[in-house]
Amino acid sequence: MSNDHALIAQIGRTIGLWGDLKFHLHTDFPEQFIIGNSYPSNRGTLTIADINHKRGIIRFVGHESIDSAKKLTNTKLFADESQTRNNCDLKEGQYFWFDIIGASVKEEDIILGTILDIHRMGDTDYLVIQTDALLIEEGYTKSFLIPYIERFVIDANIEEKIVYTKDAKDILEAS
Repeated sequence: MSNDHALIAQIGRTIGLWGDLKFHLHTDFPEQFIIGNSYPSNRGTLTIADINHKRGIIRFVGHESIDSAKKLTNTKLFADESQTRNNCDLKEGQYFWFDIIGASVKEEDIILGTILDIHRMGDTDYLVIQTDALLIEEGYTKSFLIPYIERFVIDANIEEKIVYTKDAKDILEAS
């Protein structure tokens, strides 16, 4: 898959005799998985034939037998940016990771760095920050993590690609 496709789910082992598969989400938007939706995977395009969100199981068109379904074990499902925008409803103050990655991190009048990536650890997302070159010259570490929680992240301006923080410089200084 190319870089413009994000991993959104992985298929686990078969369950029962009818091609049901365990379904492991890698997204905050389970509502995008509905019968009839198709997704690129590392085994070609797959279309959802049936899904049970409560039980965490899924079945795909053309893979309704256990033998056919077994071939899909460990398959990864992907979505591109436009598919994600069309299928996922953001609430106020929510952003897609691809809108945040690449943004500058600004605290008061200082650019702390650029968001390189986002890592989920437990229930918290952490912004992986490449420290601004001027701050590296001053002796600060080359990169650091900011928990993506209200305590540190005040606001995000997606159009300008800037995430505004408070007390994040303290994290940088302690890194």
